Amino acid sequence: MRALIERLEQAESRVSVMQANEALGLLDDVVAALRSAITSPNAEAHRLFTSAKKALHGLPLEVYSEARVEGLLLSAQFAYLSGQPFSGLEHASLAVECARRVNDAAALRKALTFHGILLADTGNIATAVEAYAEALELAESMHDLRAETPVWVNLGSALTYAGQLNDAVSCFERVVSLAGSEPQLAPFGPPALANIANICLYLEDYAKGLRSIKASIESAGEPQGATARMNRAIAECSYTRLLLEVDSLERARERCELAKRFAHESKSERAELQASLAEGLCEVHAGLIDLGMSRLSQALDRARVLKSELRYALLAMVKAQEVAGKPDVALVYLRELMMHTKKTQQENALRHHRLHLENLARQQQEASEEVVMERHEQSLRGKLAEQVAQQELMRSRIEMLERLAVTAELRDDSTGEHSYRVGRLSSLLGQDFGCDDQTCFMLDLAARLHDIGKIGIPDGILLKPDRLSEAEREIMKTHTTVGAELLAQSEMPHMQMAEDIARFHHEWWDGSGYPNGIGGAAIPIAARITALSDVFDALTHRRPYKEPWPVARALEEIAYLKGHQFDPELTDLFLALVRRLQREVGDLDEYLGQAARLSPFIRAREKIATTLRRSSGRDVGYRSRVDAQR
Repeated sequence: MRALIERLEQAESRVSVMQANEALGLLDDVVAALRSAITSPNAEAHRLFTSAKKALHGLPLEVYSEARVEGLLLSAQFAYLSGQPFSGLEHASLAVECARRVNDAAALRKALTFHGILLADTGNIATAVEAYAEALELAESMHDLRAETPVWVNLGSALTYAGQLNDAVSCFERVVSLAGSEPQLAPFGPPALANIANICLYLEDYAKGLRSIKASIESAGEPQGATARMNRAIAECSYTRLLLEVDSLERARERCELAKRFAHESKSERAELQASLAEGLCEVHAGLIDLGMSRLSQALDRARVLKSELRYALLAMVKAQEVAGKPDVALVYLRELMMHTKKTQQENALRHHRLHLENLARQQQEASEEVVMERHEQSLRGKLAEQVAQQELMRSRIEMLERLAVTAELRDDSTGEHSYRVGRLSSLLGQDFGCDDQTCFMLDLAARLHDIGKIGIPDGILLKPDRLSEAEREIMKTHTTVGAELLAQSEMPHMQMAEDIARFHHEWWDGSGYPNGIGGAAIPIAARITALSDVFDALTHRRPYKEPWPVARALEEIAYLKGHQFDPELTDLFLALVRRLQREVGDLDEYLGQAARLSPFIRAREKIATTLRRSSGRDVGYRSRVDAQR
């Protein structure tokens, strides 16, 4: 290994001009060393992967090979295992590009899947879903169930992170179906069933959750090895919590004892932490409040150090305080959960946005001569062509923010079209109000980001099917300031309108709104316009807490709130606009949601939904190939 590192360091200055034969020989040696280092890591592994990065990324563009793809994916895996998923992204992204160039469907499926894992782990669910959708398409085209199954597993996990729980359950149910189709896929079944059980806990579908976790444990059998014991301990913790929800305390204690035993045998800090949380919840449910709270507090302190389990520990503490009849204390922990969620999601969102801008700048630099010629042609064609080009540039710059906003909104609107409809309707209202074309264009884009701050709101509040408590409503209201802060930090020109909309679209004309309680003309006009579009679309579509209203009833409500919630002049224009659209275009959703259907993310989601619908009636018994490098 040391000799190879020295060779890589000596070749560093000339990798970009290497001849193909020399480069391919170097790649073969690099991949062999990386493979060995990742299975048996040692003190020099970090130095090897650092040196290998320069070779893997710096080789001539024409050197695309299976070895380069594998080397990049090994580097991405090493970064992921080292707790640096953002560093792994650049390796995985180039691996996808290389696999496309060598036209290797199996390598591309693998690269897309791992790229999706890293994207989801860093909070970019939308782009992860796009990667998984393409990976699924490739696996299906190869008739390779062994390749298809892990994609469904990781897609289900990504959707769980994003709070799209029902969609996640469908993915894991697909895995269970595939696992039952042939022996080689059987190991995927128990963890998929355990994931379904965990989701059912949050969906409050306890009967299905109990069936799933029981089937998971029975089908997994007696665990052998540390990893299997860790997984069994975590499954027993889920079983414990589900039993507590149906008041089966004695059975819950039995499962908790098993969780503690397997956690201890696994020597996994994560498993032992979850077992402590399960034990503390059992004690609280049994009326041993002080003992249970003390145990939960100790576990929470450990989770604050581990960080990866902090969300789980805070949720357990919120639940325990509610059971103990202390809603005010539960609220303290819920606020901490919100702060943790907000910090993590905001940081990830901004980092992905900046990576997106860097990528755009790199693409523009690579095509610099073409850009100069294009600008010259635009100046010859006139001002209109230049304006169109500027608008396209603006669209591409906000693309990542738009994806994040739509992902956040999916927990309320399963179609993903709400933000696009609000943007289009706001633009049309701006036009009727007399705004110029550029302002109307910006209204369309900026209004799509109105609820981007929901990325900082815990799932338990956004997904709650019942009415929110007063305290929960106060937390929900913070999505306005969270979104405005995020957009203010996006370092994007012309984003003041989007920031205003995010911050002020819940202010009321009479001053009784939030977050600042301002009223009348003090509310920015773009926020007043978006408020009408947002409320109308929310009223006329299904949400977790309500059924859709007919358009006529929604318009009556908006007319009633004229001068209270909404700007009187804009309200009259809005009512006339919607009635005109009904006459002229008929299907409002079809017309207002056109931009959504051009979104790669929305298309990917529809592709996945179509695959699930088709596969539910499909014979999955065909023979799959074994992808040994999964």
